[in-house]
Formats: sequence, C-alpha cells, structure tokens
Amino acid sequence: MSAAPGEQSAAPGEQRAAPGQRSAVRRARAIRLGPRSVAALALVSAVGVVAFGWPLLSSRGSGFAEHAQDAPWLFAALLPLLLGVVVATIADVGLDAKAIAMLGVLAAAGAALRPLGAGTAGIEPMFFLMVLSGRVLGPGFGFVLGAVSMFASALLTGGVGPWMPFQMLSMGWVCMGAGLLPGAETLRGRRELWLLAVYGAVSAVLYGTAMNLQGWPYLGGMATGISFQPGDPLAENLARFVAYCLATSLGWDLPRAVVTVLLSLTLGPAVLKALRRATRRAAFEAPVTFEAPKP
Repeated sequence: MSAAPGEQSAAPGEQRAAPGQRSAVRRARAIRLGPRSVAALALVSAVGVVAFGWPLLSSRGSGFAEHAQDAPWLFAALLPLLLGVVVATIADVGLDAKAIAMLGVLAAAGAALRPLGAGTAGIEPMFFLMVLSGRVLGPGFGFVLGAVSMFASALLTGGVGPWMPFQMLSMGWVCMGAGLLPGAETLRGRRELWLLAVYGAVSAVLYGTAMNLQGWPYLGGMATGISFQPGDPLAENLARFVAYCLATSLGWDLPRAVVTVLLSLTLGPAVLKALRRATRRAAFEAPVTFEAPKP
C-alpha cells in the first residue's frame, strides 16, 4: 500500500505512530512528572532549601548553631540519598531506553563543556546547554540531567567533595526551572531566545549565590567581617553573607551570566532545533503499532 503524499511508509515490523498522533509526538517530552515524581522533587527541594539556608535560619542555642561546622557534612551525606530517590522515582515513571540514551549524551556533553572554563573566571559554557535542554525536554528530565551532569563533571575534573551534592542539586534546580518556563509549546524565535538568555543569566548568578551559602559556614572565625557567626541575628549574618558574595564570587558570577547570555543568543537557535528534532524522532510517549510484513 503506497504512502500518502508527504509521508513515508514504514518498513515491515517498524514502529509507527498511531494515526492522529503527529501533533502529540511533536509535543512529547522525555519525562512527564507523575504524582510520585512531584512528591520526590518537593521532598528533596525542601531538604535542599534547609541544607542551603540553615545558616541564616539558625538561632542562638539551636542545634544548628551548636554544630555549625558539622551541619554541612550532615547535609552532604543526606542529599545524595535524596537525589537517588528522585532519580529512581522519575526513572520508574518515565525513563525508557531512548530517554536514557539522550540523558547520557547530554550529560556527557555538559560534563565535557565544564572543564573548558576551568581556571578562568566565569567561563562555564555548560550552563547554556543545561538551560536549553531543560526547556525542550521538560522539568523532570531537566532535574535529572542537571544532577547527573554535575556528578559526571565532578568525576571528570576531580571535583569530588562535600560540595558536590549541593552542586548537583543546584544544577538540577536550574534545569528544572528552565523546563517550567512559560510558553513551552507556543513561544518561538527571538522572544524565546531572550527568555532563555535572561533566565540563564539570573540562574547563573543564583547558582553562584547558593554555592556561596553552602561554603560560607566553613569560614566561621576566619574573617569576622564576612564570616558566618552561629546564632547571630538574621540581619547581621545576612549583611556578612552579602559582603562575602561581593568579596569572593561576584567576579565569577557576572561573567558566567554574560557567557550564558551570549551563547544562548548565538548558538541557541541551532541547539534548540537539534534538541526538538531529536525529541520528535525519539517520540518518547507516542503510542506505537506494529505492521505485519506483507507478502
């Protein structure tokens, strides 16, 4: 039987999308968040907020204040377990072989891009790829991709330490946020590129701020003008933290944001097109039928 004009006939035994599913294939995402995935993401995000923000929330006499030097290690041990729960939950809901293959390719690309800026202030090209991937492939896939990419890059660069789980969680949030941006099905062209560029710039700065908050308690007693003082009022510790960010990381965070904007605007159209084409071809969630070979 000949194919209709503009369509290709399937080979014997080949998978074909069911009639009327072309538009659904175009909108398919690698992972759709089910109730269990949402619950797991909410749990790990809530613990992550506490893990990052406890220095500003601890009061004098609290357990956190008494163990200021121990708390980061506690969260560093807890977060990998929670991240594992999230990845396992999302995988149980929607990661098939094709999605795992795409996850591996993108995570390897992100891990390979990160060392390109090693030792150079703020040049981290992996951010733009993570943002664009999260935009095309959705928040669930984006969270897993961000966490796995950071884990792979840490192994590649020798950056394994108590900060690594925090990096994985932060990058997972960055990618997940890109997948939650509005207009995923309708917004295209320059407006979408500018949306992603602005989001990439903001998330690049927030990523640096979050990682500052993770490492800040280690400086207690070393430099009283900018170091964390357990049990001090929130306003005083917050002022010290702002001074710490200005003195240590702003020179890295702003160039990272600029690089992300430039790469998103210049390479973004080609990368978005390639990712969307790969997603359509993979047809992650499209129903399939099998045609028996004809004599």
